[in-house]
Amino acid sequence: MAIDEAACALEHCYMTSASGQESSLSREGRGAGRAARRLPPYGYFLVSAVFHYLGPAFAVLLFARVDVLGVAWLRIASAAVLFAAWRRPWRFFRSLPWSDRWVLIALGSVLGVMNASFYLAIARLPLSTVGAIEFLGPIALAALGARTARNCSALVLAVAGVYLLTNVRLVAQPLGFAFAFANCALFVLYIILAHRIAQRGSSAGVDGLGAAMLIALVVVMPIGLQGAAPALASPFLLAAGIAVGICSSVIPYVTDQLAMARLSRATYALLLSLLPAAATVIGILVLAQLPRPQEILGIALVIFGVAVHHERQKQRPPAQR
Repeated sequence: MAIDEAACALEHCYMTSASGQESSLSREGRGAGRAARRLPPYGYFLVSAVFHYLGPAFAVLLFARVDVLGVAWLRIASAAVLFAAWRRPWRFFRSLPWSDRWVLIALGSVLGVMNASFYLAIARLPLSTVGAIEFLGPIALAALGARTARNCSALVLAVAGVYLLTNVRLVAQPLGFAFAFANCALFVLYIILAHRIAQRGSSAGVDGLGAAMLIALVVVMPIGLQGAAPALASPFLLAAGIAVGICSSVIPYVTDQLAMARLSRATYALLLSLLPAAATVIGILVLAQLPRPQEILGIALVIFGVAVHHERQKQRPPAQR
């Protein structure tokens, strides 16, 4: 695994690559691709940034009627069904050698536990705090991969920001922070495993994600299905759970793909600094989670850390525009 590429860590997390393979698309897909290219890539990134945290915000609203782990199960189940209908990922799974199948099984397991940890964290902490802590792992990976003064400064900024965030609420919600940091650690594992699958090509990223979602569904079934029972008995709650899955795990992944195919890695990495800000704004607008001054400063430090971190450049063809 090329750790020095971790400065663009979320790109690997979403299991995509910067170039597309025309031969893997049907005529309908090529037509859709031409239509997609007529729209600006920044617009796709904006949609991805909004839905990346809008889905979890809606999930928090569901916690009053459905168990936290039940909502996590609904998110994974709805996304798994949609990706299965769209990509038929079992065909991709069967095409892999056993060594890569085990990587995909590990990826799906991490995905399931990571989503459960994330939801258990946002049930106890503001969405902006959990979103900021989530970035600590990728920035640390970037600093390990390219030991430059710039990356070390980015890590110091991020650590300082997370310290301010945890110092505000740690005494009141130690379990919430335990889940938030568990989500951060699992996110790093997700990056590493997803990057390995994505090396097989651009279409493998989406197919691998679909297969991983099905595996994640199996993993969270024992801990989440019972909690999801009230939603399964209520058409309204079931529709809300499906909406959470679409907003959290389908729309962001697809629009992120469309944006990254036309943005340079450096530009995309810089845009990632908007995600903690997006989490803060959505937390305020949807959940009325008003951050304290110390938390605003902590989030700002994390944003600056994400913005200044930089990957070690390699010789490679430019991304398709």
